[in-house]
Amino acid sequence: MLFSTVLMLGLISIYSFVWIGYYNRYVLQMPFFRRGNWVIIILYLVLLMFFMSTYGGFKIGYLKNTNLIYSQAISILFTNIFVYFQIAVIDKRFVTPIYIIIMTLADFLFVIVWTLLFHQAYRQIFPPRKMLLIAGDREDYHLKDKINSREDKYEICAEISYHKNMNEIQSLITQFDGVIVGDMPSHERNQIIKYCFSIGKRSYSVPKISDILLRSSDEINLFDSPLMLSRNSILSIEQQWIKRCEDIIGSSIMLILFFPIFLVASIGIKLTDRGPVFYKQERLTKNGKVFMIYKFRTMIVNAEKKSGPVLASEKDPRVLPIGRFLRATRMDELPQILNILKGEMSLVGPRPERPILAKEIEDKIPEFSYRLKVKAGLTGYAQVYGKYNTNSYDKLKLDLTYIRNYSLLLDLKLIFMTPKIMLLKESTEGINEDQCTDPLSDICSNKK
Repeated sequence: MLFSTVLMLGLISIYSFVWIGYYNRYVLQMPFFRRGNWVIIILYLVLLMFFMSTYGGFKIGYLKNTNLIYSQAISILFTNIFVYFQIAVIDKRFVTPIYIIIMTLADFLFVIVWTLLFHQAYRQIFPPRKMLLIAGDREDYHLKDKINSREDKYEICAEISYHKNMNEIQSLITQFDGVIVGDMPSHERNQIIKYCFSIGKRSYSVPKISDILLRSSDEINLFDSPLMLSRNSILSIEQQWIKRCEDIIGSSIMLILFFPIFLVASIGIKLTDRGPVFYKQERLTKNGKVFMIYKFRTMIVNAEKKSGPVLASEKDPRVLPIGRFLRATRMDELPQILNILKGEMSLVGPRPERPILAKEIEDKIPEFSYRLKVKAGLTGYAQVYGKYNTNSYDKLKLDLTYIRNYSLLLDLKLIFMTPKIMLLKESTEGINEDQCTDPLSDICSNKK
């Protein structure tokens, strides 16, 4: 609360100074007076809070410093762009943006200084938690690596298998600030979580597929025993109609807005090796239907002729120079706007997988087909909250979270969140050659 309050007061003060001291006094043909100025400043506050809440600009201690400052910067940028057009509408002409630009730079400087200073104090107040990892049957090394990457919040000090004697595990739990419960059978997991609750210890659990299904169930009290009702229906007719309208309107607007990028990318790809601009590939959508997905070609022609179907690595020699930029910003996906207009995809949904790769994943994770209960999407829950190289099992859980909690508001939130993750390297990074985080580890690299 202290961090967010000072953050907003600082940004509002900068805007008030620029608005009252320059735009309202010298630019507007009909200046506002006291109450009018208050309304303009409150509108700026509301807009800034909306973007900060959407992109996570208030999440001190939750996001890394770089991610937090990036979230704040993109929130400020969108807010100030909106405000510039607001001023243009009020004054009925495009005014000079120089003071908005100066204000934006001052905003950036303020949030960087305040966030870094407060983070130092935050670390003193809340030192990293000493954690115990109780490993399950499924390999937990990827989870361990992710937690270790946040040394400012967590420190895994010990590890024990759930196969050990439960008394030994419980004795060890009391020595730490919290427990990370890996992927293990429900019986043992329940014992550990209940014990943690009884002694007031914090626990972090890896959810199972059934947990996600139950979490989105309805609570009913028809009897004296509470029941969880899992309806297991997907989208109602009304929701499907609204989602299709959302797709047509949204993709049409995107086609107009991104036409310059289509033009520049097409010229850049053509000049590189004279090959085709677009790349077509078989993908899966709702109910396992196969369709041809459109993408900007980012690799050399016939890139998989020798290697076969493999995921792109971070320094893949097959990727074109312009392809690296398109991949890093995810702009190679823009031609899928045409797939959305054709009704093969949606703006929001699980990313479409290749049939041959989907089959191999389903051989090890049969539930992977659950993703096909809705249309594939240009962006989605797994894209916003996961990474390019997130393993298939975790992607499935993220996609099921979206499917089970679908709403128009959730779709709009994910659409608003997409610009943020497009430029985050950790969201777009390829498969590292040393990684083996996917059940399809034999196709993660060319090593077999």
